[in-house]
This record gives sequence, structure tokens and C-alpha cells, in this order.
Amino acid sequence: MPDKPAVLNEDILQAVIPTEQVNPRTKDIDLLSTENVLRRINDEDKLVAQAVEAAIPQIAIVVDEIKKAFENGHRLFYFGAGTSGRLGILDASECPPTYGASPSLVQAFIAGGDIALRNAVEGAEDSAEMGRDDVAKAGVQAGDVVVGISASGQAPYVVATVEAARKLGCFTAGITCDPDSRLAQAVTQAIVVQVGPEAVAGSTRMKAGTAQKLVLNMLTTGAMIQTGKTYQNLMVDVQPTNLKLKARARRIVAALGNVPIEEAERL
Repeated sequence: MPDKPAVLNEDILQAVIPTEQVNPRTKDIDLLSTENVLRRINDEDKLVAQAVEAAIPQIAIVVDEIKKAFENGHRLFYFGAGTSGRLGILDASECPPTYGASPSLVQAFIAGGDIALRNAVEGAEDSAEMGRDDVAKAGVQAGDVVVGISASGQAPYVVATVEAARKLGCFTAGITCDPDSRLAQAVTQAIVVQVGPEAVAGSTRMKAGTAQKLVLNMLTTGAMIQTGKTYQNLMVDVQPTNLKLKARARRIVAALGNVPIEEAERL
């Protein structure tokens, strides 16, 4: 450790895209106690929901397009890199058990393929060619909705996927934290969630990742609700594939049918 703190060139640190900027509220985070480090992170996390709220009009446009696609026999595709790609896969994988949706209805792809779910694939997010190839391999067609996910909005893989999809006649959307990014400019509808700089500069798995997860929740949940996959706020197409979901299905049938649990089990 140096005897005295280094003098930082603030101009250099701040002359970058929003997701790489230094957060003035956490510059002393390395000097705090563990509890205060966590409180400082929590203070930043509290800003995320407000940033997502500001983007709801943009999100609503995309949800309505997804609903339209589903009703016309088309699909939703997510393409992302790194944390963004992993979050897309998480959201897509939850749709079949939660809503009884076909696994082909919502599909997600990550730069570098499935191995990138656990291991970094060097250079994958920088490959526009790989993005175009993945769109072709996925069988994306006109009428589908394609959503690119990139916190910085600069990943060539992600930008290439939405550009290719748009040429095919798809409605395209991008989830990003930078309104001036390549992704925001390349899509039919940008969803820009301006969460500001991270508690640790550039660590977009934090606030940016949380924002992306919230938006993805809204996209699929909103579309499923609008296409009749819930009654009131109950998931009436839930697939009873484990003990927890079987119990939930029994309760839903019992409550809506006004019958005993035993009868719900039989039904």
C-alpha cells in the first residue's frame, strides 16, 4: 500500500460511457467497515427501482409488441453478453414452468454459447459475426421480437443481433443504461434505464444487472398476463413439475373452484 493516497486524474476517469464512470458517493468505500460498505451498496441499489420506473413507458411499448407477437404465433428472443446474457437466459428459462409456455416461445442466447454461462469466453462479446450467426442459428423470423441486452449498449455481439433481426422484419428492442449507445440507436425501441455509476466502477453486474433483471421480469410477466396466463394474480397455467409447484396448483384449483384440497388433488 502507498504511504499516501494517489492523486487521481478525475477527467480521465469520467471521460467514458456512463457504466464505466466513477461514483462520487462511493470513492471511500475501500476505507469503510464491512457494515458501512454494505450500507453504501444498498444506498445505490435503492436508486434502481426509480430508474426502472422512469423507463416504464418504453417497457410498455415492448410488452405490447411481445403480446402481439405471441398472439400471432411468433416468439421472443433475448441476446446478451456476460451478465446481461445470463440474465436473459434466467428469464427465458422460467417461462415454461411458470406459465406453461412452450420452451420455444421465449428463447435466450449468450455470446460464446452455453459454456459462457459459467466461464468467460474471451472476445465473444466483441464478435459481431458471432451475433449474426446466432440469429441465423436461432431461426429468427419476421414477426418475432428480438431484445438485445447490454448495460453499456456497446457490445458488438449484441448490436449485431438486433441489426440482423431488424433486417429480417422483427420488432427489436434494447435494454441499456446509456441513451447514446450503439444499441439504443440500432433498435426499434430502446429501453434506457439510467442507474448511474456503480458502487465499484464498471461492475455492471450490480445496479445495471439489477435493473436488467427488473425489466426482463416486466417484459415476460407483462406479456404473459396480457395473453391470459393469469386469472386475477394467480398463475393458472403453472406446470406442477415439483412438490412446491404441485402444492401451488392444488391451492389454485381449490381456491378458484371452491373445493377441498383433496378434490383439487383429484381434479
